[in-house]
Amino acid sequence: MEHLSIREIHDRLAELEGWDMYNNEIMKEFDFEDSKKAMEFANKVTEEAERQHHRPSIRIDKNKVAISLTTHDANGLTYKDFKLARIIEQMV
Repeated sequence: MEHLSIREIHDRLAELEGWDMYNNEIMKEFDFEDSKKAMEFANKVTEEAERQHHRPSIRIDKNKVAISLTTHDANGLTYKDFKLARIIEQMV
């Protein structure tokens, strides 16, 4: 799988609210009213990522969930990352 060009990445980021690029990853932090809801969300993301054959980085800190996406096999960002980001947005 080939990674996206910087222009393609910026075009895709423009379609996603609140996602930013850091190095070869896109990232967003989600806030929830309590830690239970944060954990439930993280579990839903994990289940969907498994269905998509994706391995996101998920960090949970109290009521916050930070998700970072990259395609390790491509050594950068691919359409696969942006597809999962759009699905995650629909879960919130």
